[in-house]
Amino acid sequence: MEHNKNRQSLLLETEQGNITIEGPLPSSALSAYQFHEGLNAFRPASKQFEALQEIADFPEGRIIIARTENMIIGYVTYLYPDPLERWSEFKMDDLIELGAIEIASDYRGSKIGSNLLKLSMMDEEMENYIIISTEYYWHWDLKGTKLSVWDYRKVMEKMMFAGGLTPAPTDDPEIVSHPANCLMVRIGKNVPEQSIERFDRLRFLQRAKYRSLREGI
Repeated sequence: MEHNKNRQSLLLETEQGNITIEGPLPSSALSAYQFHEGLNAFRPASKQFEALQEIADFPEGRIIIARTENMIIGYVTYLYPDPLERWSEFKMDDLIELGAIEIASDYRGSKIGSNLLKLSMMDEEMENYIIISTEYYWHWDLKGTKLSVWDYRKVMEKMMFAGGLTPAPTDDPEIVSHPANCLMVRIGKNVPEQSIERFDRLRFLQRAKYRSLREGI
C-alpha cells in the first residue's frame, strides 16, 4: 500500500495569538522547530520530540502539529498499531492508529485538539484507512484538568468527533476493564468491504477465539 502524505495547513486565531496547524510533516521539517517543554505526558519533552521525528519518517507515519511561530505546542500522531497489541494481529495495511494527541497545558481550551484532528482528515488519503484510537482513562490528565473521569471522556469524545471518530464496541480486555475506556473509530469512504469485515472480526477477537475453542471441542 502506498502511503501518500499531502501537507495541509490552517491558521487558528486564539486568545494566545495565532496558531498554525499543519502536517503531515517529515522529520526534516519538524527539526526546524522548537518543542514545548510542557509536552511531556508520555516521556520527557526532548525524548518525545525525538520519537515524533522517528514516527514522521515511517512509511505510514503522520505527525500533525500546532505551533506558535517556531514553537510546537501540540501534536497528533498516526502510525500502525504496536506489534504487541491486538490491533496488529491481522497485519492490516489499511488500519492505522491515532497513537497520541497532546496539547501544552497553557494552550488548552482553544480547540487546538479538535482542529488537529480536523486538519488530519483534510488529506483525501485518510479515506483509504480505518483509523482507531484506544482510549484508557489511566492515560488521561485528570489531575491537570481537575475533571472527573466521565467529564474528561465527554471532552475527549467531542474532540474525537471533530475528526470523525466515534465509539465502537469491542471485547478487547483492556478496554472493557473499565466502563470509561473506549475504542474510537473512523472508517474512510474508500476502505473496501473486505477490510471492514476483517476489522469487525478483530474488534471481537475474544469472541471469535472462544467460538473456535467451542467448535473444536
